[in-house]
Amino acid sequence: MTPELIAVLAVIAVAMAFDYTNGFHDAANAIATSISTRALTPRIALALAAVGNFVGAHFGAGVAKTVGDGLVTLPTGVESLGVVFAGVLGAIAWNLITWYFGLPSSSSHALFGGLVGATLFAADGIVQWGNIVEKVLLPMVLSPVVGLVLGFLVMLAIMWLFRKGQPGKLSRGFRWAQTVSAAAMSVGHGMQDAAKTMGIIVLALYTGGFQDSKTHIPGWVFWTSAAMLAAGTYAGGWRIIRTLGRKIIDLGPAEGFAAETVASAVLYFNALVLKAPISTTHTITSAIMGVGATKRLSAVRWNVAGNIVIAWIITFPAAAAIACLAYLLVRPLF
Repeated sequence: MTPELIAVLAVIAVAMAFDYTNGFHDAANAIATSISTRALTPRIALALAAVGNFVGAHFGAGVAKTVGDGLVTLPTGVESLGVVFAGVLGAIAWNLITWYFGLPSSSSHALFGGLVGATLFAADGIVQWGNIVEKVLLPMVLSPVVGLVLGFLVMLAIMWLFRKGQPGKLSRGFRWAQTVSAAAMSVGHGMQDAAKTMGIIVLALYTGGFQDSKTHIPGWVFWTSAAMLAAGTYAGGWRIIRTLGRKIIDLGPAEGFAAETVASAVLYFNALVLKAPISTTHTITSAIMGVGATKRLSAVRWNVAGNIVIAWIITFPAAAAIACLAYLLVRPLF
């Protein structure tokens, strides 16, 4: 095998490992609320999330192209594959750290931070800061705000529309409705997060000289990325599921349905219309906070929310720092 082929295979392998950690780290995004409200059993919820992620991955081409061609310009040759390898390693390391502590941080921003951190240390590597601000940092700020506000408004609308309903019947009805909203959330998660891994693989294939296009996604890339994310999702991320489902607020079926509906709508709009890679973690967590605030502000456990926000803020630079160190270690190999 040629050095280029070995390097490309190494990047694909580490991208698949990231995809798997993304699945069990971010499984909570799609199903934590459904589990906490007992709308779905844990294993059924995880199976639903895995299938939804697999389906959604096939609609994430726009996000994949942004990741593969819009954030960094790499040096030529095998060295560029070392940069990608180190960047993905940084993202994996940060995923595992935040999973251990049960913090729902963004796998997406860990990946972006890892790519930027490794690129900064590479000769002839260029970070496209304008695109980073427009396509990563602004959505990172705006998507939680949108999720928070819409979660609050949608929950208010539900409370008004069903103000005369019988609590028992409403609870049962919203448990059934949560099956639909959880499925929609799972598909949205696949659109966003499997697409980011696809973008990394396409970037490796292009820079390694195995395809001429920066944006073409081969069929096998769709299937392998989707399958690995689905497998990781089914493995479950119980530490983070507990944080999202139980520690921020005490969710009922109506609140869970509202949060999932808002989050999935935001994910669909960004993936299909804006082609913007946003964080599913930020979106669903902020929607849960907005929904909880309709009860009373004290219903949200703001100390837990504060820890989550801190994790959001430090994810990008922390993953970048780890990727810098990883690049210094692997550079002699590429």
